[in-house]
Amino acid sequence: MKPLVVTIDGPAGVGKTTLAKRVAQALGVAYLDTGAMFRVLALRLSPVDADTPSGEIAAALSGLDFSLRGVGADTALLADGAPVGDEIRTEAVAYAASTLATRPEVRAFLRAAQQRLGRDIELVAEGRDMGTVIFPGAAHKFFLDATAQVRAARRVEQLAAMGKPADHAAILADITRRDAQDRTRAEAPLRPAPDAVVIDTSDLDIDGVFARIMATIAPSV
Repeated sequence: MKPLVVTIDGPAGVGKTTLAKRVAQALGVAYLDTGAMFRVLALRLSPVDADTPSGEIAAALSGLDFSLRGVGADTALLADGAPVGDEIRTEAVAYAASTLATRPEVRAFLRAAQQRLGRDIELVAEGRDMGTVIFPGAAHKFFLDATAQVRAARRVEQLAAMGKPADHAAILADITRRDAQDRTRAEAPLRPAPDAVVIDTSDLDIDGVFARIMATIAPSV
């Protein structure tokens, strides 16, 4: 019997991280933050751009191993056995990761790593193409969305709660830029899987979205 895999896809700022952790906690399975994996590579490969040779990227990735420890909100992503920290949680790293995601060799590397994790353990996977490319056979697929304005406002609130400066206009511009890059890239563009449950979170709070997700999953677990 295949391990249970639930996918939650969508653009930045729709609450994927909070919801994926909460769903994983409720199900008692691991939480896979694939965005964090891209961010780890962005730090490891920095600086990288469209002109960086594929061989140079492949050499930098050679031997890198990802693993998971724990369940739900307590799941830790490990890179070469070391827990990934807050050094990846910056806007600059986020944009670099989005740029890196346009490279086919990078996506191929992480696709293999993510699928390997999904073969070994039950998990809730959060990202941009979990239901379309990485786990097309997942038992349950969700795609969350919201307007760019709503997502920018949420990010401002999140940064303010962390005591960090937040420029709404700059964050909105960054989200709009990342959306365009993610949705129009040739390699695995951001879009819902044909059989995904699409949820517009613009007018829903976390509890409301969580309830809709669990109501869909509950009958089969």
